[in-house]
Amino acid sequence: MLPLSAALDRAVATVRSCEVCGNVDTVSPCSICADPRRGESGILIVVEDVADLWALERAGVGQVRYHVLGGVLSPLDGVGPDDLDIAGLIGRARDYAEIVLAMNATVEGQTTAHYITDRLAGSGIRITRLAHGVPVGGELDYLDEGTLSQALKARTEI
Repeated sequence: MLPLSAALDRAVATVRSCEVCGNVDTVSPCSICADPRRGESGILIVVEDVADLWALERAGVGQVRYHVLGGVLSPLDGVGPDDLDIAGLIGRARDYAEIVLAMNATVEGQTTAHYITDRLAGSGIRITRLAHGVPVGGELDYLDEGTLSQALKARTEI
């Protein structure tokens, strides 16, 4: 137990939140923000939490930058705009050509995306969101009605 305890103590002492994007790393700015190639795409992906950032990184989405909000708006849970890093996002947004809102497809996630869209309205920045619908390898008879409906609305030409 002592080695585990010592390892946890070292982790607590060295891991910190990135002052730019909100990612966790042993340095601030984090290795993603410090990478000069990351800014070339002009894309900033907004995520709810660090786990979402790393899911996108594992997927290899490209040389993008991220902004971690630290949650979603949830009036029932007492989470308002001041509890998230929306002000930091608004401040960073002008440096990017496109903001991708990569929120979960929950009521709270979509409410947060709508709030951010309203805050950035008139900025001239392209605001997009992740596509919703049928997952790769998904079978139609296993999908819920909302997913199928969204997939049909967002259909693309072949």
